[in-house]
Amino acid sequence: MSDKIKFELEIPIQASPQLLYQYISTPSGLSEWFADNVNSRGELFTFIWDDSEEVAKLLTKKNGERVKFKWQDGDDDNSFFEIRIQVDGITKDVSLMITDFTEEDEIEEAKMLWENQVSDLKQVLGSS
Repeated sequence: MSDKIKFELEIPIQASPQLLYQYISTPSGLSEWFADNVNSRGELFTFIWDDSEEVAKLLTKKNGERVKFKWQDGDDDNSFFEIRIQVDGITKDVSLMITDFTEEDEIEEAKMLWENQVSDLKQVLGSS
């Protein structure tokens, strides 16, 4: 198995951090933009897309700030993703900081996928 490469994205978003946190940390919020449906049982979240299902364990959750999930089918440490809300101390601009891992030849595709997902989130929020 080849090693996955870590990548990070910063995507500006016009929304309050408190509202944004609801969309990145709750099953109902995540199902609005990240997956077709999301169910949780304790710290296990089931993400459902069309006819596929992935289970991730919620590793860390810091209220109003970030969530980190680890895919349960991943046998290495590089099968997690983190969504962090970053607020600029001076301008108060809000960005989503995304950390994820993928195969080296799929980095651009993975970044595009995240950008499309966050674009859906922006539509849900009525943000530009």
